[in-house]
Amino acid sequence: MLSAINQPESIRPRLQQVHHLYSDSVCGPLTMAPVRRHAYEAQFKLQAISYAVLKGNRAAAKEFNINESMVRNWRKQEAKLRRAKETKQSFRGNKARWPQLEDQLEDWITEERSAGRSVSTLAIRLQATAIARDLKIQHFRGGPSWCFRFMRRRHLSIRQKTATPAAAEDYDEKLSVFRSYICSKITDQKIPPHRVTGVDEVALSFDVTVESGKPALTVVLGCHGNGQKLPAMVILRRKTLPKDPFPAGVVVRANQRGRMDEEDMRAWLREVYLQRPNGYFHASPSLLICDATHAHLTATAVNQAELPDSELVVVPAGLTNKLQPLHTGVIRAFKVRWRAAWERWMTDGGHTSKTGRPRRASYATICEWVLDAWAQVSDFTVIRAFARAGLIPEPPPGNETDSDEKTPDIFDGDMSQEFSSDAELETLDGYEEED
Repeated sequence: MLSAINQPESIRPRLQQVHHLYSDSVCGPLTMAPVRRHAYEAQFKLQAISYAVLKGNRAAAKEFNINESMVRNWRKQEAKLRRAKETKQSFRGNKARWPQLEDQLEDWITEERSAGRSVSTLAIRLQATAIARDLKIQHFRGGPSWCFRFMRRRHLSIRQKTATPAAAEDYDEKLSVFRSYICSKITDQKIPPHRVTGVDEVALSFDVTVESGKPALTVVLGCHGNGQKLPAMVILRRKTLPKDPFPAGVVVRANQRGRMDEEDMRAWLREVYLQRPNGYFHASPSLLICDATHAHLTATAVNQAELPDSELVVVPAGLTNKLQPLHTGVIRAFKVRWRAAWERWMTDGGHTSKTGRPRRASYATICEWVLDAWAQVSDFTVIRAFARAGLIPEPPPGNETDSDEKTPDIFDGDMSQEFSSDAELETLDGYEEED
C-alpha cells in the first residue's frame, strides 16, 4: 500500500493523490450511511426509567434496545416526563427568558385562584408588565404569544375542567320529540324562517369574584332563523341608568341585580320583538323560542294578549345547549368579539387610576363594544346555529362569509382553544370604574 511517510516533500502531494485514486477504485468512496433517528413517547421513556431503577441503566438499554446514554438522559428528565402527556416525544421550545418574572407571576396566579378570583389572560399580561417594571426589565412586551408560551411552560390554563353530568336515559328521546314538535309546527303552519325567533341572555362581568355570581351587565340577544339579528338589549347592574350618551341601535336598561326579570322581559318584547319587520301586523304565525326561566314564562304570559300571532316554545330543562339556537354557536361568536374589543381597549394603555390600577370603560363604550360585536356575527353563523339545533334544514355548503369559531386578531389554532372560554359568566376581575 502506498504511503507518504518518509518521502520528500516534493513528491508527497503526488503520492497522496495516487492513494486517493487507488482507494476509490478498490473500496469505493468512504461515506457513512445516514443514521435514522427514532422518537420515543413519554410513556416508553417512563417504562425504561422504571426498569433502570430496578436493574440498572445498562440492563434497561439492552432490554429496550436503546443506547445507555439515552437512559441516563431520560432519568434526568423523569419529573418533566411524568407531568407530560403519554404521547409527548420531546421537550422543544425556548426556555424562559425571565425566569424570576415568571416565578413571581405564577405565585400571583396561584394566590388569586386560591382566593376564589378568576384570572384572565389579559390580567396575566398586565400583571406581568407590572412585575417587569418592578424588576426593571427593559423591552418586555408581554403580548398574547408570550402569554401562551408562559402558560404552556407552567402548565396553566384558564379553562376549568368540569365534570359533565351523565345524560338521562331518555335524553336522546327528548331531543327527538322536541325537534319533531318544532318541525311539525313549522310545516303545518307554514312558518317561514324569518318568523322563527330565538332569544337568550349572556352575562358579562368586569370586577366581581367568582363566588358572588353577579354580572356587571347582561346582554339580551335575539335572532331569526334566516340569519337576521334583532337589536341587542344591555341590562346594567345599577339602580338607575347613567347619563352617558349611549349609541343608537342598542336598548339600555338598569337592574339592581344585573339580570333579566319579568319587567325587563316585557320591555324586550315591547321595544325589540314587536319592533321587528311586520311585528305588529300578523301576516303569518311566529314561534318564539326561549328557555324555561321564570322571567321568560311570566312576562310572555302577561303579554300573550299583545302577541296573538306568536306562539311561545319553551326548551325543556337540561336541553338548552342542544336546542337553544343561541347556545349552539351564536353566544360564543358574540362573546369572542366582545372580549377582543375589551382586550384591545385595555392594551392600548392610558386607562389607569392614580394608584396604577386599570380603570373600567364607561358604559357608553361598553355598549359600543356590544353593538360592534353583535354586528360582526355573520348571518351564516346564526343560520348554522338554528340548523345545529335541528330547527331548520342545514345551510348549503360554501356560504361561509367569515369564521366565527376563531378569536379575531388575537389567537389562532391551539392558542384560541387555550384562551377561549365557553362559560356563561366571564369574570374579569380587579378593575376600577372609570369616572
